[in-house]
Amino acid sequence: MSGTTVKTLIRNYLLIIIGTALVAFAAASVLEPASLVTGGFTGIAIIVKQFTEHLIPGGIPLSVTNLALNIPVFLIAIRLKGLRYLIHTLFATVMLSFWLSVLPVVPLAGDDLLLASLYGGILMGAGIGLVFVTGATTGGTDLIAALVQHFLRHYSISNILWVIDTAVVLVGVYLYGIQITLYAIIAIYLTSKISDGIIDGLKFSKAAFIITEKPEALAALVMEELGRGVTGISATGMYSGDSKNMLLCVVSKKEIVRLKELAKSCDPNAFVIVTDVREVLGEGFIEHHGSADTP
Repeated sequence: MSGTTVKTLIRNYLLIIIGTALVAFAAASVLEPASLVTGGFTGIAIIVKQFTEHLIPGGIPLSVTNLALNIPVFLIAIRLKGLRYLIHTLFATVMLSFWLSVLPVVPLAGDDLLLASLYGGILMGAGIGLVFVTGATTGGTDLIAALVQHFLRHYSISNILWVIDTAVVLVGVYLYGIQITLYAIIAIYLTSKISDGIIDGLKFSKAAFIITEKPEALAALVMEELGRGVTGISATGMYSGDSKNMLLCVVSKKEIVRLKELAKSCDPNAFVIVTDVREVLGEGFIEHHGSADTP
């Protein structure tokens, strides 16, 4: 196992630990006290807890319900997909139940439903985003949707997940009324936006197309200063008819400033085009894996 792979593994597990802690805190300290059912196994756990409060002091803990619901789903998933495919998600699910059982409940929003929906959505979205970046999920309805899609190939996972989570939210409407559910929808919307923003933000890079009279010198400078690969592309100036060697280089958002400085210092007349790149797979960026959850 290479040093890069080990670093990636450590990074992924740290992100999962932090992400599941945020999800657990949002569920136990913000959403559950406000009875905001936002879908997923977390939403089901909130319903079960409040439904059993008259049977058990405090109701069935969120961690117990989350783990109990995930166990049969994982057994089915292991049979269909194999353990290797699920190892990151299994770790995330265990960590989520762990955090739900040990984190203290802090009344962050009090009785304010708007603050609860805002805080809960932001924290939940941040946590889910960090977990999703690693290629894992927190189990629950995400995993159920993947299993259903295994048999219903003509439906996308997102469509199946939408149906499942909508059903959970509708149960919340029946139990808590439409007003609280509308606040829950705010939390759901924020969760989606924040998680998508984190996923895209961590994957975004910059691509630079550079037309210069000194391609060899600039390429050597970029490789030496930034440690990034450079590709030469044969091009022809349609006005002049001259053959040129255009350079293509993909760098991180932080490195693009330095790349432009290097281009200017090497060739003040260089023509530089910078564009956004949503995702880069390969050395120095996101490593290729056989599956989303392969460690």
